[in-house]
Amino acid sequence: MTTQTINLKSHWSNLLFENPKLRIRDAADVLKVSEAELLATGCSENVTRLQGNWSDLLQKFPHLGDVRCITRNQAAVHSRFGTFVEPIAFFGQMGQVTGPEIDLRLFMSHWKYGFAMREANNKEGRYSFQFFDQYGTAVHKVFLTTRSSVSVYDELVQTFRSSDQSDFQSVVPLKQPEAERPDPEIDVNQFQKEWLATGDTHEFSSLLRKFGVTREQGLRLAPDGCARKIPLSSIQKMLEDVVSQQLNIMVFVGSPGCVQIHTGPIKNIVNSGTEWLSILDERFIFHLYNPLVAAAWIVKKATRDGFITSLEVFDTGGKNVALFFGKRKPGQSEDAAWQGILAKL
Repeated sequence: MTTQTINLKSHWSNLLFENPKLRIRDAADVLKVSEAELLATGCSENVTRLQGNWSDLLQKFPHLGDVRCITRNQAAVHSRFGTFVEPIAFFGQMGQVTGPEIDLRLFMSHWKYGFAMREANNKEGRYSFQFFDQYGTAVHKVFLTTRSSVSVYDELVQTFRSSDQSDFQSVVPLKQPEAERPDPEIDVNQFQKEWLATGDTHEFSSLLRKFGVTREQGLRLAPDGCARKIPLSSIQKMLEDVVSQQLNIMVFVGSPGCVQIHTGPIKNIVNSGTEWLSILDERFIFHLYNPLVAAAWIVKKATRDGFITSLEVFDTGGKNVALFFGKRKPGQSEDAAWQGILAKL
């Protein structure tokens, strides 16, 4: 154990003594290290470093049974209970899980490090697989529930156990975000023309890359009627209207290597006021960290099925942290009730 690791573990222990409920991600922020570096200090104790092809490991996850999947970013947390369907489809460095409960889009080039964490007892959430990118930022976590198979978990941990169980994890320093291009450098007319010519919502990211604009900058430069900024209070109003009308919606939250999706109804909306706006349902939990939420937009994207409307949330760094859509399938027009809710915001 290195002096650096001893100091890090000591500082973390002191933080937990002062605040027993402090989550590891928040502790990492306080200690100015990545979450992966902090987690690795538990190797050879309650943490096991993993190695191998992550897609091979993921293909075994359906055998775990009912689990809790968590994908998050700085401002939003998406937690979904369910069972992985099989087989999980991979297309090169991209994969997708398309079950009725666990619905993920995987970008495997960002999956650099993996760990298994086993705490002292078998309460729900005490066993987990946790994956991180090259910067040590969490991309996805899978926690066992009381209905999961611990024997499958143990077998996978042994199969994918790394020969390196040192308690030090090196990571690449985080890059500073690139400066946004000045609006006058953008061919706005052509950008708007191609916006209106897209055939699918999935083409939107490619459109932004083609013109070298950030997502929120793209909304500022959108064709007339295709994007409008709304008050932050409108996010809660939208959720409450969805509950009152018993609509099925889609909630997207992404990390660097995963987008996690909930499709279905929502029921319980809770706002703590200064900190969290939450959906607290039995099989789906969503948190939005109010202090880091800076902007919300209503966005219309052109598709072969007509315009599709979303509510998009951005953090103080200009990053898109959550998206909301009405439930629909390709080939279907958008739900008029969903359109009505957003039109009133």
